[in-house]
Amino acid sequence: MDSLGTVELLGVWERGLDQPPVQRALELLTAACPETSAEELSRLGIGRRDRLLLELRGCTFGDELVLVAPCGECGERLEVELGVSELLGREAGERQIGKREPTSDNGEPAALTLATDGWEVRFRLPHSQDLVDLAGSEDADEARRRLIAACLIAARRPSGKRASAGSLPVALLEAISARMAEADPMADVELVLTCPACGHALPATFDIVSFFWTEIDVWARFLLREVHLLASAYGWHECDILALGPRRRRAYLEMVAR
Repeated sequence: MDSLGTVELLGVWERGLDQPPVQRALELLTAACPETSAEELSRLGIGRRDRLLLELRGCTFGDELVLVAPCGECGERLEVELGVSELLGREAGERQIGKREPTSDNGEPAALTLATDGWEVRFRLPHSQDLVDLAGSEDADEARRRLIAACLIAARRPSGKRASAGSLPVALLEAISARMAEADPMADVELVLTCPACGHALPATFDIVSFFWTEIDVWARFLLREVHLLASAYGWHECDILALGPRRRRAYLEMVAR
């Protein structure tokens, strides 16, 4: 994976502005992994994709993550610091993430099996292309059924006859969803934040795609404001201003402000 330069990251931000989160994730990885095709990246398991995004975030903005959330009990504003390496499980700690999801030789999710109540099913873990194909699904239950149908490889009834995804009972769909979550913990990172004011334990889901994109959006808009000020003051082109390092841009901005 390559770290993204200022111009590259700004280009990703511009292309991703009108795209849904899954496409933003793929834009970031396509720019950072030029040796891997967009098709291959779209078929990485969600957990593996998010691990790559975490690594990219560490290369881009550093290891430290600051999570902010209101306490549901007293309303206090919580700020919790985490490390990218901590979330990746590189260090021991309470939030260490579990094992990597099973993958095939080409990096795509490998097949999983489940036997329950006489049913036998084989399926793979979801990937980004599955989420793209789900666009427009408003009903959560229907979206889950469609997602499992996309991931289903084979299913057999207790009688031994083959079954389609549409005929799977609700209990089996729930069991498949639970097995997917167990096999790919990085796809749904759950944290517990503790309020320092009242001690209330606050469950929170960490979504690297939305977290990273929010940071990129703030960074990009701040950078463009700097470009605007320097271009207005000196008549420089955008490419020349972006070629300056952040310290030199800041030094010029300080002189403009005098």
